[in-house]
Formats: sequence, C-alpha cells, structure tokens
Amino acid sequence: MSEKYKFNNPEGIYFVTCTIVYWIDLFTRKEYNHIIIDTLKKYQEKRNLIIHAFCIMPSHLHLIISSKDSNESLGGIMRDFKKLSNKKILEEISNINESRKEWLLRAFQNAGKKLKRIKSNKMWQDGNRPIELDNNFLLQQKLDYIHNNPVESEIVEEAVDYKYSSAKEYAGIRKGLLEIELLC
Repeated sequence: MSEKYKFNNPEGIYFVTCTIVYWIDLFTRKEYNHIIIDTLKKYQEKRNLIIHAFCIMPSHLHLIISSKDSNESLGGIMRDFKKLSNKKILEEISNINESRKEWLLRAFQNAGKKLKRIKSNKMWQDGNRPIELDNNFLLQQKLDYIHNNPVESEIVEEAVDYKYSSAKEYAGIRKGLLEIELLC
C-alpha cells in the first residue's frame, strides 16, 4: 500500500483537498458553505483540529491542518468531518429551496450505491490526498495555491476578496470565519 498520501507524522502539518463526487459545484450556496465552516469549528473545539489555512471552492475544499494532540489522528478527524458534513448537507438540500435538489440527490445516491460501506448518499470523493508540508518552500507554495485558487478560477480578482478563505487573515485584514493559526 502506498505511503505517499497518508498522515504518517502525527505532529506534521498537512495540505489536504476534499472533493465533491463528480466534481459537482455544490458550494455555490451560502447554506452549504456555512455547514462546512460550522463542522470545521466543531472539530477545532472537540477534536483538537488546527486550521492553518482554508478555501472552500465550488466543488472542493482545501485545508492546511495539524492537530494539537498527536494522539488524535488527522485521518480520523478528516473521515469523521466528511461523514458529518455529508449528513448535514444532505439534510439541508432537502430543507431549503434547492433548484437542483433531485439532481443532486440522484448523483449522490448513484455515487454511494456502488459501495457496501455507504448506506445512502455519498457526497465526498474517497481520500483527501494529504501532503506533509515539511519544509518552508512547500508550505508557502500550498498556502499561495489555496489563497489564489479563487483568483485563478476568476471568482474574484484579489484573494482577499474571497469570503470563504483564510486569505484575509494572512493579509492582516480581519479575523475570519474560522479560528486560524497563521503559519508565517
């Protein structure tokens, strides 16, 4: 089994990406973005998750994370985060006036029905491709990548203008949506 994309160092800082199945642009509604934010906050409080940087893009989530507790597995935290956010977003799809409701639920049901371990709908792709940021060059590269992702996608002109990102914290403009432990 490959060791390339695993949380091998319990004290490490990792870049991870969580992607919606079929690269569906799910995070175009504030309700879903706020579920991601609230779920991450819960894991910061209850599971010792440290968030160094984040960016919620329409079809995926980028994070730079570590843990306050080396006994708390980042792999376990990410697994549980995806499971809980999957459940909450599926509930929200049914509760709000979602124009794509039937289509989204059908896509998530199709993604889940092929797997024995999934009992209903699967929103997230498997894995999160953790990359340990074990040197300053790699750390700065991933930090820049995360914050410039909305600029490269032409969602905003300046990284600090994107609401669902930690770019403003790094620019010293404001405290944002999540508690961020700055890296530099």
